[in-house]
Amino acid sequence: MGEGGCIPSMDLFRSEPMQLVQLIIPIESAHQTVSYLGDLGLLQFKDLNSDKSPFQRTYASQIKRCGEMARKLRFFKEQMSKGGVVPSARTISRADINMDDLEIKLGELESELIEINGNSDKLQRAYSELVEYKLVLQKAGEFFYTARSSATAQQREIEARQSGEGSLDSPLLLEQEMSADHAKQVKLGFVSGLIPRDKLMAFERILFRATRGNVFIKQTTIEDPVTDPVSGEKVEKNVFVVFYSGERAKAKIMKICDAFGANRYPFTEEMGKQAQMIAEVSGRTSELKTTIDLGLMHRYNLLSSIGSQYEQWNLLVRKEKSIYHTLNMLSIDVTKKCLVAEGWSPVFATHQIQDALQRASFDSNSQVGAVFQILHTKESPPTYFRTNKFTSSFQEIVDAYGVAKYQEANPGLYTIVTFPFLFAVMFGDWGHGICLLLASLFLIIREKKYSSQKLGDIMEMTFGGRYIILMMSVFSIYTGLIYNEFFSVPFELFGPSAYACRDATCSDTTTWGLIKVRDTYPFGVDPEWHGSRSELPFLNSLKMKMSILLGVAQMNLGIIMSYTNAKFFKNSVNTWFQFIPQMIFLNSLFGYLSVLIIVKWCTGSKADLYHLMIYMFLSPTDDLGENQLFPYQRNLQLVLLGLALIAVPWMLLPKPFILKKQHEARHQGESYELLHSNDESVAVEASHDSHGHGHEEFEFSEVFVHQLIHTIEFVLGAVSNTASYLRLWALSLAHSELSTVFYEKVLMLAWGYNNIFILAIGVLVFIFATVGVLLVMETLSAFLHALRLHWVEFQNKFYEGDGYKFSPFSFALIGDEDE
Repeated sequence: MGEGGCIPSMDLFRSEPMQLVQLIIPIESAHQTVSYLGDLGLLQFKDLNSDKSPFQRTYASQIKRCGEMARKLRFFKEQMSKGGVVPSARTISRADINMDDLEIKLGELESELIEINGNSDKLQRAYSELVEYKLVLQKAGEFFYTARSSATAQQREIEARQSGEGSLDSPLLLEQEMSADHAKQVKLGFVSGLIPRDKLMAFERILFRATRGNVFIKQTTIEDPVTDPVSGEKVEKNVFVVFYSGERAKAKIMKICDAFGANRYPFTEEMGKQAQMIAEVSGRTSELKTTIDLGLMHRYNLLSSIGSQYEQWNLLVRKEKSIYHTLNMLSIDVTKKCLVAEGWSPVFATHQIQDALQRASFDSNSQVGAVFQILHTKESPPTYFRTNKFTSSFQEIVDAYGVAKYQEANPGLYTIVTFPFLFAVMFGDWGHGICLLLASLFLIIREKKYSSQKLGDIMEMTFGGRYIILMMSVFSIYTGLIYNEFFSVPFELFGPSAYACRDATCSDTTTWGLIKVRDTYPFGVDPEWHGSRSELPFLNSLKMKMSILLGVAQMNLGIIMSYTNAKFFKNSVNTWFQFIPQMIFLNSLFGYLSVLIIVKWCTGSKADLYHLMIYMFLSPTDDLGENQLFPYQRNLQLVLLGLALIAVPWMLLPKPFILKKQHEARHQGESYELLHSNDESVAVEASHDSHGHGHEEFEFSEVFVHQLIHTIEFVLGAVSNTASYLRLWALSLAHSELSTVFYEKVLMLAWGYNNIFILAIGVLVFIFATVGVLLVMETLSAFLHALRLHWVEFQNKFYEGDGYKFSPFSFALIGDEDE
């Protein structure tokens, strides 16, 4: 939405203050004014003509005109795509192009291009017909030549049998003499042409049935596909000659040829005429080929000329169309000399909008300047966060759940840190983190190139989240160093291990064979813990308890955010009867558990925290015994348990009665100040007038049931949400174990064979398994789980997300829109 550096600011915590403004614009400067406001991109116009259809609005004809120009440009783009012409990205200043001149030019270019295409299609069709005709002459000529050769051989054989000498015609005369009835002699006709090869079998079958077998078909295959004159596509065809007897048979054959899309061509039996026709067709084909090539060259030059200015023309038409669409949202003053506009703008943009109005009046030579004034309204303004290329992707994660209502506390600010960190807790491996880091850096380095290209859906989504991947990779490297895992292999990066074998009997590396010989490992998990039998319980305990600490901390942050919302909106009811009891309930149970975890870590106690928390409810007065971590712990637990029990009716009972009392006070005229508050009880009434007309009745039962549902949701959610954070531990363990399996059962197993071929296969399998499973599937899995923890466990404490985005009229947002 905005430009700036890559460092997030507190602008993300609350949306920008908005104002409803009214503009009174002289008609002569309206187009220029809207154009400058589109360049500015900080005003969201309201539709003041929503009761009118698109055809009833003032600038319908101009929009139709722009639509027709856009149609011509789409036609040019389609033709350039077919002709292999790439539009140039050369920019031309807007002052160099006049819309009237552009409309005339586009019309002329379209007419010229249509004429060229029409002539080219006719010439191409004629050329294709000549090519097919030449093939028929050649292939059918071979049929008749073969038949004559066969007839000549038969004639010579008959002559050899006859006594005496005769001419070449003697067999025919003899044959005629043997004929009993000269009137019954039949003269055969024939039809020749080409037919698609896939239709040949059906063609022959239909001919046989239609003529009852009284046809003779000769056909031969054409090796290379030929261009069909009708469709213009390459088709595999066969040349055919159908011999028939009688006009009725000929008519049937003609109809069947037409039905099967067979192209028929005339043919003569005379050898001399065949050679002459082939020569004529070859000459005409050569001439047509030259003409077609010249036409294609002219067409390519024309498309290249269009392509050099296409992008600028297209952008100009889009801008012009969007300007008239916006002008149609404005209402006409009663004098019909001014247009009235209303819209939302950020408060900080007031001076910029006023400057744009002044420049528009000056540039359009308007004698009257535009009027800018701020309107007071009770409508809910749109939500606008100023983001940059770094923070926008994190804000999109929040907006996918729901857009914040106006001035509501935005979780996007915290998501910049908490989202990649929770992901890294589940994806902790600094080797895998480095792979993600390299991928994100590659996308960031090629940012300018990819941002100007159209990418596929998956690639576009990945590129849009490049800074999220960068942060996730950095945090994954950090947590991987804490877990001391590099593709599941531990390293002594920060010094030697604090443990060593007591003697030679500790070859199985159990903890009983290890003794501490030096200071504790300075950072992360000691490398000797990896591969020991104690590794699983130790890392399980560490990751599980860490998940609870992170979960309780983030849920407390969510409740604190609800308090900031209540204070900001001056909602004292929620402050006293929602925020305070929620904090007490959550921290009396799970906050206390978090303290016990930290105390146990610091003191090295062997206390069983599960047993301790269970019996805190079942037997709160019993002695704690060996599970006691500090003095007076039992008394503290009794106090915390009592506070948790008190917090439940505290959340449930007072708020409905207080809201009822406030409602009665407003109707008695005792309080008018509450109309300015954002309390839930007056949210509906804020849209009505001050005389009380149209007020909804206060239903105490509905309010009470609503509060009961919220109370039950929070109490049960406090337990289920805390348990839900254990997914951090579960996915981290699964990621580590999968990485260990791929390393030990694939790479190390292949290494043990001492065979270069097996080792190469093992390395390839390890690489593909690591990339496919750990760097793609596990990354996606951890991403989705981190998303759920933010949307459900964190944001449900305070975030309503029932607002709507600020959508200003901006030329920067129309570049990639489809018509």
